[in-house]
Amino acid sequence: MALFGNYNTPGRGVLKTPHEKRPFFKFWEIYFRHCWQLMGLNMFYFLFTIPLFATVILASENLKWLALMAVSGIMGPATAAMTRVVRNFSQERPTFMMHDFFRAFKLNFKQGLIMGYIDTVVVISFIIGVPMYQQMAQNNSAMYVPYVITLACMLVFLMMHFYIYQMMCSTNLTMMQILRNSLFLVSVGLKSTIFTLLATLFVVIFCYLMLLVTPAVGIALVMIIPFTFLTFVACFNCYPVIRKRVIQPYYDQRGEQNPEDATVEGEALFEDKAAEEEAPPVTKKTKRKTIR
Repeated sequence: MALFGNYNTPGRGVLKTPHEKRPFFKFWEIYFRHCWQLMGLNMFYFLFTIPLFATVILASENLKWLALMAVSGIMGPATAAMTRVVRNFSQERPTFMMHDFFRAFKLNFKQGLIMGYIDTVVVISFIIGVPMYQQMAQNNSAMYVPYVITLACMLVFLMMHFYIYQMMCSTNLTMMQILRNSLFLVSVGLKSTIFTLLATLFVVIFCYLMLLVTPAVGIALVMIIPFTFLTFVACFNCYPVIRKRVIQPYYDQRGEQNPEDATVEGEALFEDKAAEEEAPPVTKKTKRKTIR
């Protein structure tokens, strides 16, 4: 009996990954391995949200939306940079956190800025539209149709973000291609998308309740955990979908090897070629004569 595992598996040779962990346990192992770095990154990313919160709290009602538009664009490049670092952590790639953050911030600044403004316009539209349709539906039942459609669009737009920033920092696609592929991947990777959505809703509701019950603890919690944790969940669940559906087909069409595969193969210390080895010749044993 094996104490730490059963190595009496059938088949020839040694498995390259004899005991691959289940995704749930692998997720927590990788997360806790980089936990302190992710907390530090969350605190750094939180600094970019301060102008946003300050605008919402301090700006006058007439200028609130205009001021929000002015400061919200910077959240796009910051989110793309954070996503790049967290994606590297989730895929167990070598990462120099602050160097990679600022490099990704610079490389994705233009697309990130555009996406930041798109997010702001869409979020403001939902903030205004959802209560308006809800109130109109109370007087006219036919208005439940646009109300439900608005809620569905809001949910789909949220799920698209599990893929948007990952493709932004992983590919050379245009903004339109990124948005189109994100909408496509929401349905293609439905299982990963739903798991990520449930985790997102749970964390958001938990943080919201903490802010209501104990504001000081809630603010401290928001400063160190949720942004990078939810990004880590999205990268761990959804990046394999992007790799399979977007990145790998690109290299297949060009007849080139995916650099990620080359990296993995380069890490192997030896290659098991037991199937190619020839068995040594069997010699028939003869019984020795005994001299008496």
